[in-house]
Amino acid sequence: MIQAEHITKTFNGFMALDDMSLHVPKGTIYGLVGPNGAGKSTLIRHLTGIYRPDSGSILIDGLPVYDNPEAKAKFTYIPDDMFYFLQSNTLEMKQFYQGIYKKFDAALFDRLQEFFPNIDTKRSIHRLSKGMQKQVAFWLSICAMPELMILDEPMDGLDPVMRRQIWSIILSKASESRTTILISSHNLRELEDVCDHVGIMHKGKIIVERSLSDLQGNVSKIQVAFQEGMPTLPKDFEILHMSNTGRVYTLIVKGNPERAKMILEETHPMLIDILPLTLEEIFIYEMGGKNYEIKDILF
Repeated sequence: MIQAEHITKTFNGFMALDDMSLHVPKGTIYGLVGPNGAGKSTLIRHLTGIYRPDSGSILIDGLPVYDNPEAKAKFTYIPDDMFYFLQSNTLEMKQFYQGIYKKFDAALFDRLQEFFPNIDTKRSIHRLSKGMQKQVAFWLSICAMPELMILDEPMDGLDPVMRRQIWSIILSKASESRTTILISSHNLRELEDVCDHVGIMHKGKIIVERSLSDLQGNVSKIQVAFQEGMPTLPKDFEILHMSNTGRVYTLIVKGNPERAKMILEETHPMLIDILPLTLEEIFIYEMGGKNYEIKDILF
């Protein structure tokens, strides 16, 4: 659905995007993560056709996105900082969306109103709280029936109940319509619950782009206890990080989890427990100065 190839962007000598490539398959939910300053917002402004890259190409469903209304009509974009026309209310913004998105579902808009009971549709949106403005954005975006939704820190300002409700609606529509969703967020725990693909961004590049199952299935966190300390293990047993509290050791191990378990069981441990790394832990080991990088772990 999204093909960004070798994108470069410089601002006053600063390299914001550095020969960056991104690939979002159609029908997937793709989580874009990275530290502050990695270039995520700059990338999203390119994907939505706000910025033109210095070099490289960006295609949305095979169409160049910059200055192309046909490509832009395929997606909706919910930024962290919302924008609405001055003095417009929800019903007026609905009419505006209907003029842009030919598949806008007015009947769905009416049905979804029960999920947003606190929204006064005739009140100026600028007079609503940030959380309510975000709810309006989701309401309109879902009813536009886009092929692609691009979400930048989408749940900021929403209470836990509303977050869960909106995710439920989005995932339901994504399943029904095979809508592609790109989400940029710092809430890695939330992304782990909804995403099937992940891109980790650092210094203007995508350094890892894999399915979440691949990321979690090729590295293991193992807790193991021995009576008399850590035994000698085979040279090809790759321990990437190790810590211990008394007799209990926590290992980050590269490779197939079942093979790792089999090797450790041959040393007759007192106990052994194997857990997949969470997305948050993967991110921490990549960006947290642990003396190795996730690209070294995964490739």
